[in-house]
Amino acid sequence: MVVPAQGLPASVRIHEVGARDGLQNEKAVVPTEIKAEFIHRLAEAGLTTIEATSFVHPKWVPQLADAEQLFPMLDDIEGVALPVLVPNERGLDRALTLGADRIAVFASATESFAKANLNRTVDESLQMFAPVVARAKEQEVHVRGYLSMCFGDPWEGAVPVHQVVHVAKSLLDLGCDELSLGDTIGVATPAHVRSLLTALNEEGVPTSAIGVHFHDTYGQALANTLAALQHGVATVDASAGGLGGCPYAKSATGNLATEDLVWMLQGLGIDTGVDLGRLTATSVWLAEQLGRPSPSRTVRALSPDSHKE
Repeated sequence: MVVPAQGLPASVRIHEVGARDGLQNEKAVVPTEIKAEFIHRLAEAGLTTIEATSFVHPKWVPQLADAEQLFPMLDDIEGVALPVLVPNERGLDRALTLGADRIAVFASATESFAKANLNRTVDESLQMFAPVVARAKEQEVHVRGYLSMCFGDPWEGAVPVHQVVHVAKSLLDLGCDELSLGDTIGVATPAHVRSLLTALNEEGVPTSAIGVHFHDTYGQALANTLAALQHGVATVDASAGGLGGCPYAKSATGNLATEDLVWMLQGLGIDTGVDLGRLTATSVWLAEQLGRPSPSRTVRALSPDSHKE
C-alpha cells in the first residue's frame, strides 16, 4: 500500500554503486562480460545513474582491472549516467580517453582512513585531487566527491561533525558538483545524520549538493536514509542486492540494498523510475553468477527460491 508522508522529496535519484563498490570486494574475478550485462540489466530496470567502474591501479583493486575493456561495452546504453571513480590524474587520463563525462574522487574525513586508503594525510589527498577536479571541470566533466568515515572510524571512533564539515567544504571548494556522505562502517543513527546535514547547511553547503551513502552494519541504513529524506536530501546511493563493503575497513559490511530502498520509497509514494521486479530479477541473476544468495531482504522476500542451496 502506498501511503505518502509529508515533507519528503517527490522523487529520489538512486546512485547505483553495485557494479563498482558492490563488486570491488569480490575475491573471485567477475568476467568483464558479466559486469557489462549487469550494468545493462540495471539500466533496463530504470536506474539512471550507474557507477560503472574505477580507474585505479590494478594492484589495489584487481577486480576492476578491466576498466578499459568494460567501459566501451557500455556505449549502447542511452540516457544513463555512467560515472567512474578516479584516484589521481593518471586515472583521469584513462577515463577521459574512453569518453567518460562523469567522474568521482574519494576522500576521507579522518586521518587514519586517509592513510589506510590513500597512504596520505587528509590535506595531502585534497592536494592530489585538486588538479584532477580542475582538469575535469575544464573538460565540462561532472565531479562527485565521496567522503568516507563521516560518522565513525574503526581506528578513531566517533568522528566530530565539524571535522566532516571541514573536509566536505574543502571538496566543494575544489570544484566538486556534489558530495556523497559515507557511513563507511555503518555506525550512524538518524539524529546523527540530521545533525551533520544541519551543520553542513549552516556552513553554506546546500542540501541539493548532498547525497548519502549508508552501510547496514547495525541495520540502520533505511532509518538513516529516511532521516536524510526528511531533511530534503534527494540523492541516495545503493547497491543492487546489497553487495559491497570496503576493502580498507574490515568492519564495513554491505551497502544499503537498492531493492530495500526502492521498496521503502515506493511505499512512501516517492518516484524512483525503477521497476522493482526487473531490479530484483537482476540481483537474483547476479547472485547466481557469484554463487551465493543476495543479502537483500527484499530480494529474498520477492524471490523466496533465490536463497536456497
